[in-house]
Amino acid sequence: MAYTQEEISCVVKAQRRFFRSGKTLDVTWRTAQLIKLKRAVIKHKEALIKALGEDLGKSRVEAYLCDIGPLITEINETISGLKKWARPEKHFSGLMCFPSTKTTVYKLPYGVSLIISPFNFPVLLTLGILVASIAGGNTAVLKTSSKSAASTNALKELIAETFPEDYITLIDGGHDVADMCLSERFDKIFYTGSPGVAKHVLSAASENLTSVALELGGETGNWCIVRKDADLRDAARKIAFFKLCNAGQICININQIAVAEEIADSFLRELQKEFVRQIGTRPHHNPEYPKLISDAAFDKCVHLTEEYRDRVVFGGAGCRETRRFAPTIIYPVNENEDIVMHELFCPILPVVPFKDSEADRILDVISGREHPLAMYIFTSDISWADKAMSVTQMGGGCINEVCIHMMVRGVPFNGTGHSGMGAYHGEWGFREFTHPQTVLTGRTYFNLSLREHPYSGKAGEIKMKLLSFFEK
Repeated sequence: MAYTQEEISCVVKAQRRFFRSGKTLDVTWRTAQLIKLKRAVIKHKEALIKALGEDLGKSRVEAYLCDIGPLITEINETISGLKKWARPEKHFSGLMCFPSTKTTVYKLPYGVSLIISPFNFPVLLTLGILVASIAGGNTAVLKTSSKSAASTNALKELIAETFPEDYITLIDGGHDVADMCLSERFDKIFYTGSPGVAKHVLSAASENLTSVALELGGETGNWCIVRKDADLRDAARKIAFFKLCNAGQICININQIAVAEEIADSFLRELQKEFVRQIGTRPHHNPEYPKLISDAAFDKCVHLTEEYRDRVVFGGAGCRETRRFAPTIIYPVNENEDIVMHELFCPILPVVPFKDSEADRILDVISGREHPLAMYIFTSDISWADKAMSVTQMGGGCINEVCIHMMVRGVPFNGTGHSGMGAYHGEWGFREFTHPQTVLTGRTYFNLSLREHPYSGKAGEIKMKLLSFFEK
């Protein structure tokens, strides 16, 4: 469907009227909407899995593992915790506010939200954000990616069947439609995608001073560090799994690996064995292996591989007809080469050798670039890894593991700087889609003249002594 600016304006106005009716303020009502969403996801599960296969070549298991399953888990966690999260907080006002003793912090929804989702996890990163918006008591306009057309169609049917348009609606189309949405006045915008587009989103949001959350991939990519004391077989197994997942089209995926040169050859042998064990010798002809989202994404892989052809030690082949490109290891790569200076978002994996004694220098290199969304460290020296993780600015990460930090209940998923702003998952998503509102309840008796004039003379001296006492 082709949208006009007038049609999108009508959708936003209708949602604003619905929000102002006050219906979404009822936490019990919000919970009922989450239950409806869960039932709809289960009902449409087969259609969603089929769409993910059409768009990204995901197998049934991978579609459920990476999109459907985590979404249902997110809904369950939110249903379970919402009543507690939304409960107003009671605070003692403090001596400075006497005779008031009661202050309340309400968690209020922003209002009409705009959720702009990407192509790589079109179900999870659309409906998963919607869960937080519903929990917070907002209405939502969903703008999905035109690249994942089958998933967009499946989601559009699910949403239209489950919710009225003046509460939640899905809008499809390209960048022109996204710009039409951004030209409208929303109360909250949540964008998942690239840092470049995020700047455009922020600029548009600034016109109305709209609160924005951004989940980005990180401009210079996510690093993985493999030290010489790491369990190489374990590291290779996990890294291979992760790089195969969605053909590397994951915002928290490993962009490049820094490997201690003392064990680099051994690690590369283990990594190649794991790729073969998990996906076979001809992955670009394996129907279980996901495909790239577009011909342009495939051509990028071909171009990068040809540019570094003399250093391709594994992979380097693809099938343009199916848009599958084999996981490709490029070694050795210098830490300052162009290929490790930007997010790749594909199955190509540059490997940077370093002396293990210079591990701290590698951390300095990472810290000197734009903040990554994730970082992964494989080592037996847990104290060093703990320290490295605690001082490196990033979204999150794992020690001796990959990616599953984002599946832990009760913790935020977020980025910082060029990898994003804001956070979500569980209660953190609820917080992202609500704003705290502090209300003090005063009293009409025992009110002191402490804050009132005069401030000079004997009265002023007494007031200064009392103020000094209250501030202790």
